[in-house]
Amino acid sequence: MNPTRRTVLLVAGTGAAAALLPAGPAAAGQEAAAGPTAASALQPYASYWYPDSFPSGSPGAGITWRSLKAWSAATDADLAFNTASVPLAERFTPTPVNTTARAGQARIQSLVSFGPTASNPSQGAATADYYALTHWSYVDELVFWGGSSGEGLILAPNAPIVDAAHRHGVPVLGNVFLPPAAYGGQLQWTRDLVQKDAAGHYPLAAQLVAVAEAYGFDGWFVNAETGGGNAALATDMLGFLTELKALSKAKGQRVTWYDSMTVNGSVSWQGALNNQNRVFFQAADTMFIDFRWSASSLASSGTNAQQIGRSRYELWAGVDVEANGWNRSVNWDAMVPSGSAHVVSVGFYRPEWTRNHLPATRTPGDFHAADDRFWSGRSLDPARPDSTDTWRAPAVAVADRSTVTGLPFASTFNTGHGLRWYEDGEVTSTAQWNHLGLQDRLPSRRWVTRTTGRRPAVTFDFADAWRGGSSVLVDGTLTAPTTLDLYSTRLPAGEDTVVELTHRVDAGNVTVELAVATAEPSGPGQPYAYTYFPVTAGDGWETSTVRLTGLPAGGAVHALGVRLTGTGGAVKWRLGAVAVRDQDAQAPATPADARITAASGGDLRLAWRAGTGGGVRHYTLHRVLPDGTRRFLGGTAQQAFFVGGLTPEGGEAATRFELRAVGELYTASAPATLTHTW
Repeated sequence: MNPTRRTVLLVAGTGAAAALLPAGPAAAGQEAAAGPTAASALQPYASYWYPDSFPSGSPGAGITWRSLKAWSAATDADLAFNTASVPLAERFTPTPVNTTARAGQARIQSLVSFGPTASNPSQGAATADYYALTHWSYVDELVFWGGSSGEGLILAPNAPIVDAAHRHGVPVLGNVFLPPAAYGGQLQWTRDLVQKDAAGHYPLAAQLVAVAEAYGFDGWFVNAETGGGNAALATDMLGFLTELKALSKAKGQRVTWYDSMTVNGSVSWQGALNNQNRVFFQAADTMFIDFRWSASSLASSGTNAQQIGRSRYELWAGVDVEANGWNRSVNWDAMVPSGSAHVVSVGFYRPEWTRNHLPATRTPGDFHAADDRFWSGRSLDPARPDSTDTWRAPAVAVADRSTVTGLPFASTFNTGHGLRWYEDGEVTSTAQWNHLGLQDRLPSRRWVTRTTGRRPAVTFDFADAWRGGSSVLVDGTLTAPTTLDLYSTRLPAGEDTVVELTHRVDAGNVTVELAVATAEPSGPGQPYAYTYFPVTAGDGWETSTVRLTGLPAGGAVHALGVRLTGTGGAVKWRLGAVAVRDQDAQAPATPADARITAASGGDLRLAWRAGTGGGVRHYTLHRVLPDGTRRFLGGTAQQAFFVGGLTPEGGEAATRFELRAVGELYTASAPATLTHTW
């Protein structure tokens, strides 16, 4: 890739226009805010900073300039809205679903710009048009991409993204972006980042680790692309990176280095691990190799990594999919050959193309169809890859992973965005929404369907749901029994273990069975040996409870699925929820000390504390209308929430809100009540 194209990609979609603003240093420790905008002053946004000094002039509308050096958790007014709540889950690797996907070799890194650098809401927004990543099972590291010279260079990821990723076992890195001079980059910002104190330490390394710890994410991606440096600056960068890694390791965090600055301080993208960048790789956990790689440079890179005692799979070979997605021509055999051991891992740059390339009229269904094509391949079934597809989808090359290892486990197949909000099959809000922190653990192999007859279409559907914004829809003519794999699991199974399916027949005649496997398949590409349990199917949504009797004592559930048998006609069957438990569901405790902490007209900030006992998955906020009905306003895993744009309804002098804690089995607590007087 030529250097001109490379630098354009780095700022596209992340404030590229602002990156062309004139730049110059400002006093350290300042905070400069733009003038009034249409946004609420109470709306919290994802955080971003300069290392220390600011550009010259004033920030643009909606932009606040902040110094990382001056940051502290104690003075961060939005910290409660930006702190992730879900710990990083452990993952396991089931037997690969096909014979080409490999375990223990290459993995996938994904560099994603979920929104703008500035004015990126902390906790979702009132639109369903969002990059709601769901194929976490193939991702080993997510980088929250962004930054520009006119807004800020250091980005902390939104808490909902971290919560969704952590639920699926994926660590999330913030981004440190020092842009090329052609896009407003200043060498002073690099010097700011690597400045030393009187004791010879790097204060901004400590600040980065403190931010990640306070915000609950997993480390940093460091991308130093501002040219003009020298060997002395490179030495300082190496010292900074070394200290950053040491401090990060002590906190369970990680550091990824981008192939940009070299040992002489210049920026020269190598497209390889070599003598120009090896010391930086040695000072980091992994390295993203620039797009200029070749088959020979990746082969030598893997060898070089092993020679210094590192894994070749700690190198991510960059694949730029921002412009063309799966239409991009890629030398896959240079990275993940199908007939021999993988060479290095894969780093996808901007896979949100699956959303962005669609027309402005795109729906959530349109997006997920495209995203499934990207991650699963043209066949849309990882168990039967299309050998003629020139796009080697992740499902074809790498083994999927799962975090479904303990009870209770439940999913309502909520993807984290929707056209409406549903509770128990009823619409409780007609507003569009997105909030990835509400996303469920989702099926990892989409969509594996096994049948000797015609294959139905299987999708996430947004026209109806049991809870949240989506359900699984099976639509087609069932000419033979069809088994749909749902989850690879490691769930304990005993005499008290039950599985609950909430489902509905929308059209046609269909018999439904729960499929349970208690062992791994005999080898890669082989199906699970399921035991089938009949479930009832009536009119409307129905929850069927199946006790797992007759399974081997002391065993474990390795997979869950369903088998559908029709009479040869068209069928539409919808799956709204699944739950596995070994005791009755208990509601969590009511949130404590619920209060409105700030109000400006119809814009409110709320805060609360968790009740005693734990077991909270997330919280929901409803408005109680004058007629007594409840309207869903939002949900979050945090213990603070912003709601905006409210107005009095029905002549009410005050509005009542109900805040509930929701458990892992979706049981809700008694409400904590709040009142806002107009």
